[in-house]
Amino acid sequence: MPAEFLIEARDLRKSYSISTTAFRQSKRGAIAVDGVSFTLEKGETLGIVGESGCGKTTLARMLMRLIETDSGEIIFRGKNWLSARGSELRGLRRGMQMVFQDPIASLNPRMRVGTIVGEPLAIHDPKISRSDRRARAAEILQVVGLGTDALARYPHEFSGGQRQRIGIARALILRPELVIADEPVSALDVSVGAQILELLARLQREFSLTLILISHSLPVVAQLASRVAVMQAGKIVESGPADQVLRAPQHPYTQALLASVPTIPG
Repeated sequence: MPAEFLIEARDLRKSYSISTTAFRQSKRGAIAVDGVSFTLEKGETLGIVGESGCGKTTLARMLMRLIETDSGEIIFRGKNWLSARGSELRGLRRGMQMVFQDPIASLNPRMRVGTIVGEPLAIHDPKISRSDRRARAAEILQVVGLGTDALARYPHEFSGGQRQRIGIARALILRPELVIADEPVSALDVSVGAQILELLARLQREFSLTLILISHSLPVVAQLASRVAVMQAGKIVESGPADQVLRAPQHPYTQALLASVPTIPG
């Protein structure tokens, strides 16, 4: 049987105009994403890795339609994601959620955690009562390791790792098929980041999630990814099974990334 792709990206491109003065923009464009294509099967974890500025986050936001592409196609659940409108768009959008890099900036400081986590339900299932929404929020908070007492508290009352758990709960409350995690541990201490990666691995099993994990860190990607795509200057320069890419890299850029990973003396 042919593989069942949950998402396919085809020749995605995005560039930004460059300001040459305060009042004038150049016709030249800075290319952020340059012809990126990949496929992802249900249940896989694709690690997208590369240095800062290589286009990883722009790609993530294009996949989520937080920014529009210049050209290319995204097929999600067999549907054209970029041309979807109305009810089709809403249906597809609830199947794809994102965990953001900064757990502080991504949470509204004026909203209680119960409201933050339940907000996707309020948008996508407005007929659900407030009490049911609160119950669903309490349930998913417990799944990510936070108690029901979190519901009435504000984001500033939590640690960085706990705030990232809140962000994960918000992403999962709609039971999406695909979660895009954009540098989910880069703002956290190493030990706390390891706990978040363990949580993502457990949730992937429990919720049958498909994951796109974006990181500048090869060790982070190596912990979760079944396949790896290496980005440099807006392009995917190497991709394949994680073991193959990380143990026997073919591209000089991948080799340089691996060589830069510090080793602990024995």
